[in-house]
Amino acid sequence: MKKVLAIVIFVPIAIVAVALSVANRHDVALSLDPFNTTDPAVVVAMPLYALVFAAIAVGIVLGGVATWLGQARWRRQARRLKHEAKDMRRENAQYRAASTSPATALPAIRRDAA
Repeated sequence: MKKVLAIVIFVPIAIVAVALSVANRHDVALSLDPFNTTDPAVVVAMPLYALVFAAIAVGIVLGGVATWLGQARWRRQARRLKHEAKDMRRENAQYRAASTSPATALPAIRRDAA
């Protein structure tokens, strides 16, 4: 089911990406100087599809980093609870071992004495 869903989603995206790449092979000038539009200090000439794909890739990376940083609180809490559960299991095992030893057992109550 997952493979069919992946094919249904990714094949059309791949077709659109190939069509975009074929249709936009010409170079465009990417200017990184917002103050001088006639003679910019930094200009990069690249195909338009490369610019679009690079922008998508940067957006995916930034989104992943933002999500990872946003979930730091939950990862920290999960680590704390994991250590706490480990300590509780160890403490519980020590308690069970101590309570089952014959030296700590209480004497039996005699009911026939009267």
